[in-house]
Amino acid sequence: MTTNNEESRPKRSFYSAHNERHASPNRNNQGYERRTQQEGYNSDRSYNQNRAERPQGSSYGNSEGNSGRKRRPRVGERAQSQQRGPSGGGYGSRSWGNQSQSSNYKTTTTSGGKKLKKKKPFKQIKYKENTDPNAPIRLNKYLANAGICSRREADEFIQAGVVTVNGVVITELGTKIARADEVRFNNQPVQLESKVYVLLNKPKGFVTTTDDPENRKTVMELVKSAATERIYPVGRLDRATTGVLLLTNDGDLASKLTHPKYEKRKIYQVWLDKPVAMEHMQALADGIELEDGEIHADAISYVTEEDLTQVGIEIHSGKNRVVRRMFEKLGYRVLKLDRVYFAGLTKKKLSRGKWRYLTEQEVNMLRMGAFD
Repeated sequence: MTTNNEESRPKRSFYSAHNERHASPNRNNQGYERRTQQEGYNSDRSYNQNRAERPQGSSYGNSEGNSGRKRRPRVGERAQSQQRGPSGGGYGSRSWGNQSQSSNYKTTTTSGGKKLKKKKPFKQIKYKENTDPNAPIRLNKYLANAGICSRREADEFIQAGVVTVNGVVITELGTKIARADEVRFNNQPVQLESKVYVLLNKPKGFVTTTDDPENRKTVMELVKSAATERIYPVGRLDRATTGVLLLTNDGDLASKLTHPKYEKRKIYQVWLDKPVAMEHMQALADGIELEDGEIHADAISYVTEEDLTQVGIEIHSGKNRVVRRMFEKLGYRVLKLDRVYFAGLTKKKLSRGKWRYLTEQEVNMLRMGAFD
């Protein structure tokens, strides 16, 4: 079933864009590769090299220049005037956390006089609180924000009588307390944790969970030095998928970024086992029926004019493995899937398997919902 937001969102048509493109006397490339430069997307090195070497082409629906040579379609592309939001958020900054790239190395000298650069650990950022310190807070949320457990588990502990507030055992669910109250869990004092926001460029072969019953590698192994606080992944990337992944202990923000009604924007680069036909590109833009309802791409295009096995696709849906299932429905096998954009965050200047803290500006943008 499609949501109201999906029904109200206009579906892209290749044919109307195709006619507009040939009716216009001017053309210029405003396709997926130009958008990657404008919004700071970052893919593998080979892709960047190919992008730099290929000639400038044309796109459908937004055109300049004059050439009679027909080009392959760009399906579902936005006009430049319709692109959302500024490119801010510190994506292009050379700053990781509060350490600049140049100052993140410590120079040491060996016994032979040779100078070596040793990377220093990141200094954790202390973010400004976005809440009223005098506002009451639910007890289960207080325990969750303190890193004790999840809210659902906190309710069970409260009913079990192991939580006290100012020396009084609390067993009633929904109880609100002041942040200055003395809270104890199993007779141990509880304090609210500082918020932590970590951006990871997830590599292949790691599952996006805090713990795995099959003892597979989890993304938590990659960020174990990022914080002493209990952080967890926001959203899901399957084991074989790479790219942008946010980890935090901010439950309110995590809810906003993952709840279906907020429909945060995601962009993937997809490598397929064979060239994608133009009619299938149009079908993905118009919408295809999956086992859990209809889904369509908000925008889709070939990454390069020369290699039709690489596709850039933008979606808002948070359904499980939705991009892979969309292409499998049309008879393609996804060889590689990389998320290059999530709710305004990119992996620019972040190597595979590496992480960094979000900047204060990025956190504020996410809190305000400035990125869709």
